[in-house]
Formats: sequence, structure tokens, C-alpha cells
Amino acid sequence: MKKLVSSYFNTFNGLSKEVWWLALITLINRAGTMVIPFLSLYLTQSLSFSLAEVGWVMALFGLGSVIGSWLGGKLTDGIGYYKVMVISLLASGVSFILLQYITSFVGFCIGVLLLMAIADMFRPAMFVALSSYSKPENRTRSITLIRLAINLGFSAGPALGGLIIFALSYGGLFWIDGITCFIAGILLLQILNPRKANVIEQVKVVNPMEAYTDKAFMILLVAMTLFGLAFFQLLSTLPIFYKDVHHLTEAEIGLLLGLNGFLIFIFEMPLIKWLEGSKNNMSKLILIGVILTALSFIVINLTGWFGALVIGMVLMTFGEMIVFPFSNSLALNRSIKGNQGQYMAYYSISFSIAHIFGHSIGMNLVANLGYTSTWYIITLVALSSAAFMLFLIHFLRKEKVAATGSLRSAG
Repeated sequence: MKKLVSSYFNTFNGLSKEVWWLALITLINRAGTMVIPFLSLYLTQSLSFSLAEVGWVMALFGLGSVIGSWLGGKLTDGIGYYKVMVISLLASGVSFILLQYITSFVGFCIGVLLLMAIADMFRPAMFVALSSYSKPENRTRSITLIRLAINLGFSAGPALGGLIIFALSYGGLFWIDGITCFIAGILLLQILNPRKANVIEQVKVVNPMEAYTDKAFMILLVAMTLFGLAFFQLLSTLPIFYKDVHHLTEAEIGLLLGLNGFLIFIFEMPLIKWLEGSKNNMSKLILIGVILTALSFIVINLTGWFGALVIGMVLMTFGEMIVFPFSNSLALNRSIKGNQGQYMAYYSISFSIAHIFGHSIGMNLVANLGYTSTWYIITLVALSSAAFMLFLIHFLRKEKVAATGSLRSAG
């Protein structure tokens, strides 16, 4: 057991202290976004919004995320990742606190749009910072550490949020969210100040490539958007499927969804370290992860046995553990030839788009066709992502051959 524990912790070796601090800041920030899981309850119960109005608010929530990711990338390339992260965290703190005082429907829509635009400026800036604070050989594991921080934050946030609502009402939730953003911002100012932080690799390209002209990168974005449309059913349609078809209790659904977070916490870092040592390149590993996710939807459609739900969750989780770190790392590697902020903004936007449309697509399919047909369609969406990954593998192979030929000609 001692050897096993030691082996697990060894998978974290080699990561810079700046990456660890960035992970802690991300953990505090994500744990602080407690208001988000309770937003629909707050709008219906405290502000008496109709379900249709709540739908509009959530749509603007997603739109704000897209705007924020784009703006964050633009500003990162202009003023640098450090300033963007500081501005985002501190301004988010103010926005969370002020949002509780807005009670009209139109006002709240504008407030949520602005809040998410400010908050999601952080994402592309954080990815570029991660690239600067990590070596190429451990960049994927650095991304995995950040993912662990995000997952821990999202796991702890709702639990703490429920207790805060019970003790202090929804107003207390907005205050705590704002204060945690301030804490994360102050920590960033103190620890990762450019005068103190050790930048390992920072590339400045003289004539940077525009992200949208990088064909391989755009193929990756299409593949990731399609993957996101399938994967994000985990957050909306799947829990309802567990309830309606398998008649699971809320506690059982919670345990099944909790299995996802538990597996990620235990296995993701060792899995990534092991896969990094394999002979497969990133694009092939992403393809494997996408196929595992597609298989998870096939499994839950084959039988009504409860064990199939567990197997499906395991397959989906391992697919997620492979796809997200390696696709993120591949995007970072491509970004070195261009404006890094723009590249990582586009990468973030691909998943924001999947978030905006994925939930409504799943719900509408279930309402019109039922669960069985829905899962087969979602499987086809995931397989479409796999098809684009195959195309990307072929494209990258041709790109490598062309680059080798150019070098020989130059020699």
C-alpha cells in the first residue's frame, strides 16, 4: 500500500511551483462559483421568474461565456495573461456581490451576461500562463493538475453552497462567491507576480499565425465541439434518464455521478503519466477517448441492468480523462506558432458552444423521440467527433511529411 501511495504521488513530480499555485488559485475560484448550481432555484424561488425567463437567463449565461473567452484571448495577446487573470478575478468578485441586488428580469439578464464575460476571461489567460509555467514534456500533466483543481472546486462548491444558503440565505452565497474571487485575485497578485514567478517557456512569434488559418487546429475544434455536445449530456439529460427510466433515487443518482469525480481524482494523473510514456501521439489518444465516450452511450442502451449504468459511467469518465488533457495540450502546442491567447480562446469557445446547445439538443431529442433513439443519435454525434479526429491524424501526418520535405530542401 505504501508503494502504491508513493507511486501515485510520484506522478505529480516535476511540476513547477507556479503550476501548483495556479492550481490552488483555480481551486479557490471554482469552489467560489457556488451560486451557479443554485442559479435556477434562486431565480424561480427568490425572484419568481418563470421557467421561460430562467431559460433566457441560462442562454445569456452561455453567451457571456463565449464573449468572455474571446475577450480574454484578445486581451491576453495584448496585455499579457497575468493582468487579464487579475482583472478577471477582482472584477468577478465585484460582479458577484452586485448581482444579488438586481431583481428585474432584463437587469438580471444583462448582469449575468456581463458577469460571465468577465469571469470567463480567466480561462484562455490561465491556459497561456500554464504553458509559460510548464515544460513541454510535463505540460499535459500540468493541465491534468488544473483539471483536478477544477473538479475538486466544483465538487466542494455545491456542498458548501447548500450550507451557506441554509445559514445565510442566497444573499450570503453571492457575498461568499465575491469574497473567494477576491482571495484568489490577491493570492495571484502576491504569488504569481511577474517579478516573482519563474517563467519556464514564453514564446513571442514575430509574425503570428491567426488561429482560424491553422487548418489542423480548426479540425480539432470541430471534433471537440461535437465531443462536447455528446459529453455534456452527463450534466443534464443523463440524470433525468436515471430518474425516469431506471427509477433511481436522488441519493443513488448522486452516487453514480460522484463516481465520475472519484475516478478522476484517483486515476487521471497516473493514467496521463502512463499514456505520456506510450508511443501513441496526442491525436490518437484523443481518438481513443472519444470512442470510449461513444461506447458509454451504446452500453446504457443495450440493457436495463443497473450495472450497465456503472459501466457506462466508467467508460465515459475514462474517455473524459483522456480527451480533455490531451486535446488541451495539443491546442497549447499548436498555439506556440501564433497568438496564444487567440488559440486558447477558440479552444474554450468550442466547449462553450457545446454547453449552450448540448443540453437543449438532448432535452428536445428525449421529448420528441424518447431516450433510446436519443442515445443512438448522441452516439453518432460522438462518432462524428471520432471521424474528425481520424481526419486530423491524417492531416497531421501529411503536415509532418511536408515539413520534413521542406527541411531537406532547405538543407
